[in-house]
Amino acid sequence: MVQTRVLPGDDGAAIREAAAAIRAGEPVAFPTETVYGLGANALDAEAVARVFAAKDRPSFDPLIVHLADAREVRRYAVAADADDPRVALLAARLWPGPLTIVLRKRPTIPGIVTAGLGTVGLRVPDHAVARRLIAAAGVPIAAPSANRFGRVSPTRAEHVVAQLGGRIGIVLDGGPCRVGVESTVIQLAGGRALLLRPGGTPIETIEALIGPLERPEEGPTTASLAPGRATSHYAPRARVELVAADGGLAALPGERLGLLAADDAGRRAAEASGGPYAAVEVLSPTGDEIERAARLFDALHRLDAAGLDRIAAQAVPDTGLGRAVMDRLRRAAART
Repeated sequence: MVQTRVLPGDDGAAIREAAAAIRAGEPVAFPTETVYGLGANALDAEAVARVFAAKDRPSFDPLIVHLADAREVRRYAVAADADDPRVALLAARLWPGPLTIVLRKRPTIPGIVTAGLGTVGLRVPDHAVARRLIAAAGVPIAAPSANRFGRVSPTRAEHVVAQLGGRIGIVLDGGPCRVGVESTVIQLAGGRALLLRPGGTPIETIEALIGPLERPEEGPTTASLAPGRATSHYAPRARVELVAADGGLAALPGERLGLLAADDAGRRAAEASGGPYAAVEVLSPTGDEIERAARLFDALHRLDAAGLDRIAAQAVPDTGLGRAVMDRLRRAAART
């Protein structure tokens, strides 16, 4: 067990210390606009293996490589993909931001980063602490979310410590994450335009720039194409059951039941028809999709800490950022 220290992300000395740890092959937790990441030198296979070990993460799930600047794409993606005009357009309009672009990789990216795939997911995070860390380290940083594998993704430094304390040395605290769900992942490798994961950038925004995206069917052949596509993922300890936007569940005798309500109207409807609920979280009182996405993991963390047996999770509209919220809820509910 190691001593985990939380360092202020706005402190230059802390950034330099974290960057030195990255160069030395140690994993560091750091904030992005989406969730906190657990990063290591993307060019060092042993360093990346320490990320898998800290997270208990299965090796078939590829990692995203975070860059300080879009100009670095050519260093890590083959020229034919890096020169795709769609990449330049998306980078100019949506980077820094919650969008990951999957391209064919150069040999400098180890296979452990990509789960043996010939492609790599690249993005430029929209968080000053993350970009300063990457620039100071002088290497790209491969980073999944900074949580134990399959558990709720962290949106605050304390979430990281609660799950990875004693497993990693440094957590850079950059405050709460602004977006609150992971990046959207699309594959443009070899001329394709494939949606691999909905996330913090609405699909409609991407399609308005480069045209329609293919949607792969869920299943074992596509689960390993991008992070977070495993069927059971983002799962609290309590069993999650998806219900209608105005639905709920009835507590069984002696059962502690929780409610993840889509909005205030959904909460009132659920409390009138079901319960009683030992803990209630409302994603957005007014039904705002950005607020729902930003609050999702915080709400699940609080419900997870409430000692519940089941959680009734109300559905939200499956459009825009709601797609990302529903994707996470479906995976949480798929836990066996």
